[in-house]
Amino acid sequence: MAGAVQQITDATFEAEVTKSSIPVLVDFWAEWCGPCRLMIPVLDELAPAYQGKLKVAKINVDDNQDAPTRFGVMNIPTMIVFKSGQEVERIIGAVSKADLQRRLDRVLQS
Repeated sequence: MAGAVQQITDATFEAEVTKSSIPVLVDFWAEWCGPCRLMIPVLDELAPAYQGKLKVAKINVDDNQDAPTRFGVMNIPTMIVFKSGQEVERIIGAVSKADLQRRLDRVLQS
């Protein structure tokens, strides 16, 4: 589905995030994490709104350990915005839709 949250893995991280032509919000999460589950509907709502401007992706830290280790993810949920393959914003913990939107808009305007 267009604008949907994309599932990525360690194997697809470079192609989908590092080499992306548009910024990417990567949600580092796990099934057992309550705050991570709180973010699912928020990301599902925001992904279509940013279609074409920002890719929204999730990576399960239990199944994929290279990327979380590489980017020093110590707590989940951690959401990192990458622009031209570089980290430009890090959001740790569950946040409101309005807060996440505000932070994404600021990144996209810079």
